[in-house]
Amino acid sequence: MIFENNPSACLNQSAEVPYITFPALSDISFVIHGFSTRLGGVSKDIFSSMNLASGSLPYKDDFSNVLENFERIAASIGIDPHSIVMSDQVHKTNIRLVDEFDLGKGLYHARDYKEIDGLITNKPGITLVTKYADCVPLFFVDIKKKAIGLTHSGWRGTVQKIGLLTVLKMKEAFNSSPEDMIAVIGPSICHNCYEVGEEVAKEFINSFSKTDIDKIIVSNANGGYQCNLWEANKAILIEAGLKQENIHMSGVCTSCRSDLLFSHRKTGGKRGSLAAFLAIRNT
Repeated sequence: MIFENNPSACLNQSAEVPYITFPALSDISFVIHGFSTRLGGVSKDIFSSMNLASGSLPYKDDFSNVLENFERIAASIGIDPHSIVMSDQVHKTNIRLVDEFDLGKGLYHARDYKEIDGLITNKPGITLVTKYADCVPLFFVDIKKKAIGLTHSGWRGTVQKIGLLTVLKMKEAFNSSPEDMIAVIGPSICHNCYEVGEEVAKEFINSFSKTDIDKIIVSNANGGYQCNLWEANKAILIEAGLKQENIHMSGVCTSCRSDLLFSHRKTGGKRGSLAAFLAIRNT
């Protein structure tokens, strides 16, 4: 374990390519999961080295590097890279139900869907993948129905409560009960590192209750506000019906640990991308 005094996240350093795991999910026998670091890849310069997105000009990595990186970390986690299905993140709240016809989309095959920030499935052998560099990864596992969800929640998605919408989508698709769900709020920027202006602060104030907002938005000495995305998403998951004891915060900040993780805020956008992986094991 590399995160001192933190029982909620572990760095698997014994693997050829290091990755982060969460004991709350490791304890569930039918799922496999991981969260990448910036270590163990082939990308160079600002993308060094485990970059998992091509990016856009002027900061664009070669796709051959990205593909090699995916294949390396997939082998390390123990998944088939051809089982990967990737989101198409645009900070909206669309959730896609994924099946075997989606295998490889976003990596080996073109996606035939757009504007998808969350993925759900109950099919074994499909690996859901979403990407990050400060935004919040939300992992969901329904331990009774054996269904999973993986959702990207930036500040816009958080204000629009995409975590709640993911739970509702799983209820609709799988008859999931929130009481049977385990959730992890993954590595992302912490409140100490995430300053926002009045316009963003007002979005949160308008979206959350007075009881919750005091934990989410705090004014600072600079005339701005510190925003706690972890507490915001926890409040959303409680609102969705999850038991508080089934909601786990990784407690890992992408900005504080920019030696290990990519952070958009810390680097001013000169960075690579991390990824979250979640799959139901083949039986």
